[in-house]
Amino acid sequence: MFDFLKRKKKSDPLERIETSAPLVTPPQEDIHVNKSTGFFTRLKQGLAKTRATFATGMANLFLGKKELNQDLLNEIEMALLSADVGVETTDQLIQTLTKKLARNELNDTQAAFQCLQEEMKAILRPCTAPLSILSENKPYVILVIGINGSGKTTTIGKLANHFKQNQINVMLAAGDTFRAAAIEQLQIWGTRNQVPVIAQQPGADTAAVIYDAMEAAKARHIEVLIADTAGRLHTQSNLMAELQKVKRVLAKIDPSAPHETLIVLDATLGQNALTQVKQFNEAMGVTGIVLTKLDGTAKGGIIFAIAKQTKIPIRFIGVGEGIQDLRPFQADDFVDALFAT
Repeated sequence: MFDFLKRKKKSDPLERIETSAPLVTPPQEDIHVNKSTGFFTRLKQGLAKTRATFATGMANLFLGKKELNQDLLNEIEMALLSADVGVETTDQLIQTLTKKLARNELNDTQAAFQCLQEEMKAILRPCTAPLSILSENKPYVILVIGINGSGKTTTIGKLANHFKQNQINVMLAAGDTFRAAAIEQLQIWGTRNQVPVIAQQPGADTAAVIYDAMEAAKARHIEVLIADTAGRLHTQSNLMAELQKVKRVLAKIDPSAPHETLIVLDATLGQNALTQVKQFNEAMGVTGIVLTKLDGTAKGGIIFAIAKQTKIPIRFIGVGEGIQDLRPFQADDFVDALFAT
């Protein structure tokens, strides 16, 4: 049924290329971790743009005011919407404050300010679910999907570092065979992390590359296989069908694979990121989210809309370019950093 499963001749242009040492020597400066800087501090720094337009502005709304009234609620509503928290989520937060105000449960604006933060944490907590690698699945296959420019390949490199730091051996599959230099970019990350990369020539069938990598990972008892894929818009039905083909092919080796379908979302896209995850989820059954580039946007509030409307676990967030700036998501830490002074 799958022609690429037949043994390839040595002259076959799609012959597997395995490497963990590409010709290009990668820069090493971002590999070294500044151990004096805790991640909470890095998180605060990474959310600086959102804090500047949202949390700091929100604190100023409450500053010097003793009474929570309708005018203040209207200002809070505008601040939430400006940070791309979304209409539905903003309505929920404002309604909660309004009801508590009507029941005399909020004595002053400081109590309202604390209540708002707790309600925001409550929205995110159901989506706090760190990725758990199950030992019975070997290799544990993570299929990484998303649109062009979302940061998929870079995220894969940082994920490989995360797993290595936790003593989990990793292999990468260069399934993005269409974007210029995508294979080389993944090979550079392989060198940085000292992990093997399975690749074929540009233009090869993505399913063939990932199938080949899975067989190699099984033979070597690799614990985690992370597979890159070409970027595509959620509206491109023919390309979405290619991703579905990858899932069918992986199931030939392991019916439970892929064990995680991880979508990488660019936070700078705001509400469009929400549309992406909904439509990718319909086509692929997304099991986890990575939200990148939070450091580059004032619209970090999109994370609340995503959590509220999708309920899909947010596995990781990216708050910087460094290799250590991709970390497991924690709701309370995120909101505390967002409102930190």
